[in-house]
Amino acid sequence: MLKDIEKYRFYLNKEVLVKVDRKLGEKHPNFDFIYPVNYGYIPNTLSEDNEEIDAYILGIFYPIDEFKGICKAIICRYDDNENKLIIVPKNKNYTIEQLDALLEFQERFFKHKIIIE
Repeated sequence: MLKDIEKYRFYLNKEVLVKVDRKLGEKHPNFDFIYPVNYGYIPNTLSEDNEEIDAYILGIFYPIDEFKGICKAIICRYDDNENKLIIVPKNKNYTIEQLDALLEFQERFFKHKIIIE
């Protein structure tokens, strides 16, 4: 999805609100894994799957309903129909290697690249 990456770059380093629909500790509705992070979407956006843009929330270690944080990275998926955003608390930073390790639970199924700038 590299061709569509500019839409996602718009969010880099900006504060965004994420509505959580898969909380930390919950089972994925279709696959056999538990979410080790909160996962949701950016309201009033549109991704390539005709739903809102999805986002991982890192740095919050308990289940939440929504979160306002900074978009620190994009996961560009080469073999899927949409990309993802990575949202963290203000003043929190992760390396690409740390992001890859934290999101390996789901991203291991996709050929991807993490973009931070």
